[in-house]
Amino acid sequence: MYNKKNTDKDLVTAGLTAALGAGVVTSFAVSQGQHPLIALGITAIATLFAVICHQSDLI
Repeated sequence: MYNKKNTDKDLVTAGLTAALGAGVVTSFAVSQGQHPLIALGITAIATLFAVICHQSDLI
């Protein structure tokens, strides 16, 4: 329907937005006693999943 010119920028934006959102939640979990490496792993997995969903046009 229309031509997307900056698809790489959209991908980076989706990744940064997902990482920021997941980082807020996991930083709260770390403040409650969760191990920081587990929190970083959760953030990375959530970011990866969001980027894959964005690439697949699911979101």
